[in-house]
Order: sequence, then structure tokens, then C-alpha cells
Amino acid sequence: MVERRGERAWMVSALCLGALLLAACAEDEGPDRVVEVVQPAPLRFTVEAEGQLRSKKAVPLLIPGDAWTQRQIVWMKDDGSSVQAGEVVARFSGAQSQLELSKSLLDLQRNALARAGKQDELDTLEGRVEVDIAQVGAELKIAQRYAGVELGMLARNEILDKIQDSEFLEQKQGVLDWRRDQAGDRGAAEAAVLDAQRTSFQVQADRRRGELDALELRAPNDGVLVLSANWSDEKPKLGATVYSGQEFASLPDPTQLEVSLHLPQQEAQGIAVGQTVFLYPLGRPEHRVESTVRWVAEAPQQRHRRDPTKYLNFKADVPAEASRELGLVPGQTFHAEVVLHSAESALSLANIAIRADGEDRFVEVLQGGSVERRAVKVGARGAARSEIVDGLQAGEVVVLASTAAAKSS
Repeated sequence: MVERRGERAWMVSALCLGALLLAACAEDEGPDRVVEVVQPAPLRFTVEAEGQLRSKKAVPLLIPGDAWTQRQIVWMKDDGSSVQAGEVVARFSGAQSQLELSKSLLDLQRNALARAGKQDELDTLEGRVEVDIAQVGAELKIAQRYAGVELGMLARNEILDKIQDSEFLEQKQGVLDWRRDQAGDRGAAEAAVLDAQRTSFQVQADRRRGELDALELRAPNDGVLVLSANWSDEKPKLGATVYSGQEFASLPDPTQLEVSLHLPQQEAQGIAVGQTVFLYPLGRPEHRVESTVRWVAEAPQQRHRRDPTKYLNFKADVPAEASRELGLVPGQTFHAEVVLHSAESALSLANIAIRADGEDRFVEVLQGGSVERRAVKVGARGAARSEIVDGLQAGEVVVLASTAAAKSS
């Protein structure tokens, strides 16, 4: 269906106004002016828009796995499919996670070998130090025994050598004790580094195992599957690359539906909360749902990156009873007719007849063959006509344009 945008300035009385206009031009005012005779008539300004049916309350279905893990869709249910609780909605490839798991397991094996090698190196070093300490201890005992003998039993020089050996061996024993302590501390520090690396590798391996266990997305409850669009307004598809934590789809609540509508900024003037809106499922114009505008965006925004046009978004609720009777499903496209202004009887003029002077508005009224400039108060405005709430009376003739100006334009 081709979208029609515009407004209905008047209803049945438009034909009468047209007849009066032609009569006035032909008989009273001459061929040099185009005029309109002001007459009260039913007035109704509307604007048409399109949008999609959405749920105000929906259960999001997030792609499983840790944050920002790359996934590839290998199977998925169609958009709008009915699903049961526990049913598989989509499956993802585990090739990347399997590769990362293999790397983590290899790192764990390397770490275990490095840890064992470091422990062997530490044990060897400590063994050597212990042997040296034992040897020095034995030599120290011998030196201390000879250092205390009488001078007559041994030569004086031998006694002095033993005393010197005793002092040297005591210092050497202290150095070996220090080396043993240092070897233990250094070995413990190096082992702690390897243990920390092993813990990190183990965490990564457990994470990859968890990813391989989360390659299926299941529905938490019954509902209708509605695929979610990403930042570029594209929905998931087979073979596409997605990331864990992103919203894949949602299961909307069918009892709380709304239509999200949009209009180009130039055509959205006058949209306000509380206005009556008539909703029609696209292709089913006989099914009309009456509602009101519930929310209007504060400012228009772009809908697509490649489209610079700004649109104003607004929403209208769909009654739960109408949703059940018509069997509405989120994702359906709706055509909407928003009533900007409606009056059973009002005076209105074509916008071309209303001139501006700063903040004031005025029209040219034809009286007795002369034109009188008169200030008017404008009410509701439409794309083609505007309501006149003060300044004009029924039956007065307003100049729309001169014939010369109309020809030149």
C-alpha cells in the first residue's frame, strides 16, 4: 500500500465552499481577484503515518556466553514464529570457542612442565647447598677441636692454621645458610608466578568450556519470537556474526501492545499527547482500532544512517481486547490516521490567504469593492487550511490572491 500523507481540510462542506468561491469570483468580484466566502463548516485536520506493532513489556533473549564473545549463527527460527518454553530458538557455531579452549589447554600443559622444571631446579640447588653445609659443618668441628689443644701437643703454626680455618668455616657456614634461605625464597616466588599463570589459564579454559556449553538459545516461556534489530537496523540472519550479551530477540507480552509511529519532521507539526488516532493493520483497512497518542518524542531523530531526514516518533496503545479479537502479532505494520483537530462547525481559510506581520496574522477582506486589511486570530493549523477563531464573520469575502499574482506564480 502506498503511504498517503496530508490532511483532510474539510469534509462534505468543501463542495459548498467551492461553489460559493466560483460564484463570488464570477459575479461579484470580477476577474482580477481570487476570493473565498467564509462559511462555517465541519473542520477536521488529520495526518497519516505508518509504524510497527510492538510490546511495551517483552522478555529479552540475550546471546549466551561471556560479554563480547564472537558467535556465528548456524540455525535460527523465523521471525514471528510461535515458540514454547524451553524450545531452542537459535544455535551458534563453537569453532572459535573450541580453538580458544585448545590454546588454553596447551598453555596449561606448558605451565605444568615449567612448574615441574622449576621445582627440579630448586630441589637440585637446595641439595647442593645442603651438601656444602654438611661438609663445612664436619670441617668446622675438626677445626674447633684442634683449636683448643695445648701448645705442646702440636706445632704452633698448625694450631694457628686450625684457628684460622675455624673462623673461615664459620663464615662460610653462614654464607651457605643464607644461600639456602635465598634459594627457598626465590624458588617460592618463581613458583608463585607459575601458579598464578596456571590459575589464569584455568579460568580461560573454564570460560571456553562454558561457551561450548552455551551454544543454544532457548525460550524461557511461551510466546511469539520477534527478532531484534541492531544499531544498523538489521535483524539477525543465518551466517551472521554476533556477540554474546547482545539482544537476539524478544518474547513480547501480547496483552500490552503499542504501535510505534513515525513522521517526517515537516509533516509532524501539531502531534501531541491525547490526540485521537485510528489504527489499521496494513492490508486490513476494515479492522479499525481507535486509540490515543500516549507518547511523543522530545525531538525528531534520524532513523537510518544513510538517510538525513529526521522523523518524529510517537506511540499509541492497542487495547488488549482488540489485540485478542484481531489476533495481532508484534512486528505487524500499521497504518495510522491521527486527528490533529476536529470541530463540528468552524470558520477556516486557505493558508495562502493568511499573511504574517511579525507575530500578528491578517487577511484582506473585500467590502464594497475595496480591500480592507484585518487582523485575525488563527487556531489549529493544517498543511492547506487553518482555523480562524477571531476576526472574521460568516459570509465575509476574503481575497486569496489577485489574478495577476496567481498567473505570475
